[in-house]
Amino acid sequence: MTIDNAANGTIRKTGDEYEIVFVRRLNKPIEKVWAALTQPERIADWFTDMTFTPGVRLGADVELWFEDSASRMTGGKVVAFDPPRLFAWTWPHETHPNSVVRCELEPDGDGCALTFSQSGMGTKHLTGTAAGWHVFLGGLEGAADSIRTPGSIEREKALRPSYEAQLAALA
Repeated sequence: MTIDNAANGTIRKTGDEYEIVFVRRLNKPIEKVWAALTQPERIADWFTDMTFTPGVRLGADVELWFEDSASRMTGGKVVAFDPPRLFAWTWPHETHPNSVVRCELEPDGDGCALTFSQSGMGTKHLTGTAAGWHVFLGGLEGAADSIRTPGSIEREKALRPSYEAQLAALA
């Protein structure tokens, strides 16, 4: 299967909520990508500061925060944990209290395929969230090798119109 890593994620309507889905092929072994998705020091390389209490496992508490803003998420829970294939956590937020972030990995030759999604979203912040994940996921492959790739608000802003068009087409 050919995967375009630059392609936009897909916004889907599921009942009264929305889901954002990205499919990416990473030229890294599944174990290295798994580490980039689940180890706080690797997560910080591509996404943001994140902790799991008492450690990364099913049922753990999840907290994340962005250094350059006041944005903080508390009250999340790891709801799926099947190393090195499946990892999911809740992202409770006032505009999407039932949101779940899900990472599914499949071996693919000398690398792996990632299906990354966030479900349970409302329309508020949806296109910004989609653009944000798009940018952050671009740093995931580097994080597998401990390379820090900060997000780019400029790139995120440039992507928003394409996600806004997707959302408008669903209305």
